[in-house]
Amino acid sequence: MSAALEMLDPDERDIVGVVAAWVDDKVRPVVRQMEHAGEYPAELIDDMKSMGVYGLLVPQEWGGVAVSVPCFALVTEELARGWMSLAGAMGGHSVVVELLRRFGTRQQQDRWLPVLATGEVRATMALTEPTGGSDLQAMHTTAALDGDTYVVDGSKTWITNAERAGLVALLCKTDPESEPKHRGISVILAEKGPGLSVGRSLPKLGYKGVESCEVFFDGYRTPASSLLGGVAGAGFGQMMQGLEVGRIQVAARATGVARAAFDASREYSQQRTSFGKPIWQHQAVGHQIADMGTKLSAARALLMVAARAYQETGSANLEAGMAKLFASEVCAEVSLAAIRVHGGMGYSTDLDVERYYRDAPLMIVGEGTNEIQRNVVARELIQRGLP
Repeated sequence: MSAALEMLDPDERDIVGVVAAWVDDKVRPVVRQMEHAGEYPAELIDDMKSMGVYGLLVPQEWGGVAVSVPCFALVTEELARGWMSLAGAMGGHSVVVELLRRFGTRQQQDRWLPVLATGEVRATMALTEPTGGSDLQAMHTTAALDGDTYVVDGSKTWITNAERAGLVALLCKTDPESEPKHRGISVILAEKGPGLSVGRSLPKLGYKGVESCEVFFDGYRTPASSLLGGVAGAGFGQMMQGLEVGRIQVAARATGVARAAFDASREYSQQRTSFGKPIWQHQAVGHQIADMGTKLSAARALLMVAARAYQETGSANLEAGMAKLFASEVCAEVSLAAIRVHGGMGYSTDLDVERYYRDAPLMIVGEGTNEIQRNVVARELIQRGLP
């Protein structure tokens, strides 16, 4: 990772180094047992709070660490290298932090950013609906203004950290009759309370440890002041900009998982022998290692391009879409290749390789499916050309 680290200042390199060492010392020795047991990583989450991980994007004015976006991406990669679920545990939280930083009123920022920086309150975002999927404009959840209160009705699904989050950035319709539809969509900063209930934690192929739940709003009431930025109808654009950070974060998760799969394969291919020599010296395996390393390096390069673009301009729709698309596909390819390199042992739950393979698909379908990403990338390329 030396080339990527060289982009950071010394303090930020130290931050990444501290997280990397913590992953090696505290996460990797316990992750397999915890993941198979479906155990919530409470102590590891507390460590992340203590290290300032939840405040990485919070300005120092509100008690955060305020690192650069490239540093944020590399910290995320390290977390995912240890356990992708830990990176997921701060992913949506970071998007909500960015929404508040960019669009929140001063009152909203003063109220929420200090407690989000420490992890005292954790945040999540609620976008996806059971019948809507990636078509966010087709949502049915509404927030009707009743005096100085919004009354919210509807449901969301696949909401990570829903049980433990104290703040939910809810995407909903405040004007269901608006045309075009996106002009009637807003973001509500919803606290837990009467009318907001969290349903079951949905069973998943991978991404264990942290919950992904259904969330229901039934006559839920929240003050009009909880409207993000105090502006109705701006929510779709606000969330799309926030999701640029989310896609960089998902690309970093994918890079971290792919890196773990590559590292495991590289080590195993040197230790395992067949026909009198390490298996990497057999062309079939050596070429797998070559392809894995090449794709991983390209994925990280795109990740860094997207992170720098967002850091410098505050906008990286094309770059973040490319990074998320490419890195997630590479993660799936590299994790499958890792099983090939390990042979039968790669299929065993005694090793971590099978977990990487199960975790990889989430990055393909999460934060906007890759089919949606291709639409975004194609549109941006037609308008702008290559970055």
